[in-house]
Amino acid sequence: QKTAYEIRLSLVGSEMCIRDRLLTALVVGGMISDDRKNGTSAIYFSRPVTRADYTAMKYLSSAVVLGFVIVFSYMLYYTSAIVFNGEGWAYLIDTLPIFLGGLLAGILLVITYTSIGMALSSVSQSRFFAAIGFLAIIFGTKVVALMIELIFQTTVFYILSPYDSLAHLGQWLVGIPANYEHSLALSIISILLYNAASIGLLVTRVRSLEVTRE
Repeated sequence: QKTAYEIRLSLVGSEMCIRDRLLTALVVGGMISDDRKNGTSAIYFSRPVTRADYTAMKYLSSAVVLGFVIVFSYMLYYTSAIVFNGEGWAYLIDTLPIFLGGLLAGILLVITYTSIGMALSSVSQSRFFAAIGFLAIIFGTKVVALMIELIFQTTVFYILSPYDSLAHLGQWLVGIPANYEHSLALSIISILLYNAASIGLLVTRVRSLEVTRE
């Protein structure tokens, strides 16, 4: 039987795996880039659809798909751990705060990955560029921060990595010891800045879409 500590590690790992990053790259890659490439924005804006409606529609559709896979799989994992292990109400009560913390971490992951992916999709006419750009940001920033940590023995540059900032916050929400030495506040600020910058870029690029074929 797994200890509460082992369950916490499993829950965090299930939300921060490679699958989620690859899924995001596949889902958001062509959301807006295909419209820019094919000129289908003219179809949207020739109808009573505002740019705000268009942006919200694209963003929410991506977030719903990612949320269904990531959050639903997380909930399924937790439910299965209870049902198949024959756990009782005491176990449920003990692990409920952990579950809720992991659920919030999963939602933040969906929001942040959607924001970054949609921003990249809005600046390109190629879904391939958007997908590769997203993976480059997620993996590239992590590798750079890891190299700096190995050389200078500091984790502060992990705030450049949205993956690690989310992981840092997720570890705090779930209640496990953090793998990072820098302040949690820096990771939270990093997440907020990534989302703000990405949504700002997305809105700006959508405003540049024409009602005629580009």
